[in-house]
Amino acid sequence: MSIIAIGDVHGCPLSMDALIEKLQPTADDTLVFIGDYIDRGPDSKGVIDRLIRLKDQYNCVFLKGNHEELILGYLDRGEYDLWAINGGIQTLASYGLGGDGARIPDDHEAFIRETELYYETEEFFFVHAGIRPTLTVAENVAANDPMVFLWERGHLKVTETPWEKTVVCGHTPVSDPVDRPHLINIDTGCVFFTHPHLGHLTAVRLPEREFVSVPFMG
Repeated sequence: MSIIAIGDVHGCPLSMDALIEKLQPTADDTLVFIGDYIDRGPDSKGVIDRLIRLKDQYNCVFLKGNHEELILGYLDRGEYDLWAINGGIQTLASYGLGGDGARIPDDHEAFIRETELYYETEEFFFVHAGIRPTLTVAENVAANDPMVFLWERGHLKVTETPWEKTVVCGHTPVSDPVDRPHLINIDTGCVFFTHPHLGHLTAVRLPEREFVSVPFMG
């Protein structure tokens, strides 16, 4: 039995398919998707379609990323411009839609709304962006600040934290996975394939800390 955390997919379903094929998960494994399923990439609709099917095959945990928060800001409060410049235009195009006022299918909207801010086990704390590096994991959970869970980057700038378990996150693209005693970052910037040091979708199998990557395929 393993936990397999999968990094930021960002509308790249072919890369996600290839990564899961390479991972060969079993029915006993738990797949934890770290968030940012949509925006920027060529087929956000295709990603959500696949994730909805995957939860019928495997034990899946779907975390909320800041891009899921952006689309909810659009759907709930009409905040189109902010979402549009952060990849929302590409997402709507994948549904054959365009412009302010468009709505995605109900089952896809429900999937996004049901994503979770974090998931934790005895050894690991899974979250999209990170947590405050000056607080323990338990203190971060007690503070329950969605802006931290969805947008935090301060933990990447420090070498020591009071965390009592390992934080597994994405959100900030890195050329190689970050693998520290109390921090794992698996966002290797799949959608940024034109960047010379990015362009891979990465997963980590835990507790082994086995990293598996595939290049951008669309």
